[in-house]
Amino acid sequence: MAVKFTKHFLNKLEELFSESDYILRYEKGNFQSGYCVLKDNKIAIVNKYYPLEGKVNSLVDILRSIELDTKGFSEKSEKLYQEITQEDNPKTKP
Repeated sequence: MAVKFTKHFLNKLEELFSESDYILRYEKGNFQSGYCVLKDNKIAIVNKYYPLEGKVNSLVDILRSIELDTKGFSEKSEKLYQEITQEDNPKTKP
């Protein structure tokens, strides 16, 4: 999946979190990777001072590292989530 570094794409990623049982927060912090995931509390925290590209990359990394319940997702959100989390897409292999 091609990650887009636009405000619109960031909004789509944020919507995935809003439709899930995870809480997404932007806060200042000294995170090694620019974000922190508290899996037991289902909270994802991203460095609020990150530029757009850093926020998008962080959210994509988080989505790939956690498993979300897609029951409450809209059709578009579920499709986006599947595209982001799909590893080793056979269409992209040489």
